[in-house]
Amino acid sequence: MRFVILQFPGSNCDQDCVHVLGNVLGQDAGYLWHKQESIGDADAVVVPGGFSYGDYLRTGSIAQFSPVMKAVKAFANSGGLVIGICNGFQILCECGLLPGALVRNRSLQFRCEHVFLKVPTADSPFTREVPEGKVLRVPIAHGEGCYFADEETLAKLQANERILFQYATEAGELTDGANPNGSLLNIAGICNEGRNICGMMPHPERASEDILGEDDGRLVFEGMLRHLEAGAGLGQAAVTEA
Repeated sequence: MRFVILQFPGSNCDQDCVHVLGNVLGQDAGYLWHKQESIGDADAVVVPGGFSYGDYLRTGSIAQFSPVMKAVKAFANSGGLVIGICNGFQILCECGLLPGALVRNRSLQFRCEHVFLKVPTADSPFTREVPEGKVLRVPIAHGEGCYFADEETLAKLQANERILFQYATEAGELTDGANPNGSLLNIAGICNEGRNICGMMPHPERASEDILGEDDGRLVFEGMLRHLEAGAGLGQAAVTEA
């Protein structure tokens, strides 16, 4: 499968994503500069972490206007698989592909640490490979990772099981102490109504190899791959902007 990893000025997790998808999982993974207007024959798109445009104005607010995002939105809206990680999650919210916003951490400090993630549902390409009841251990690195949305949006996310990852204790309990940034409902990741677009603040690409001491994050990418191999996302690759 062909995975396209976007590159914006200031991206710094793009190489990690290419390494995991290409060298660890053996897929065709390559970079795509933000000024391109087509995603070509991609089967899936990764919007990586970093500090696109230096996080000026607001995280992800400038990147949403990059030429490539028009093609990404068309691809996503037609059912193509898209995952946004950290700054990528912020960009997906800014461009309207996902609801809500990521704001300053409750502590007003940059948090770089490992967290535990509860996975409330396996009903998505991004969580389908996570064993029932398994709590993931994945690192975070962000200053604006506090998920915020109005009550109506939060209610819809809960009712439709669109909350994919929540900050939790090692035992899987949702507590305030396990929440590193103040996110409402301990939200660490969500999906859209079609369940083909995921945004998450933790970095699964930094926890996908035994040599790193943990590989829980690999399950996220393996889920995407299994979904594509099953044919559920094929046929979207040639979609470009109208």
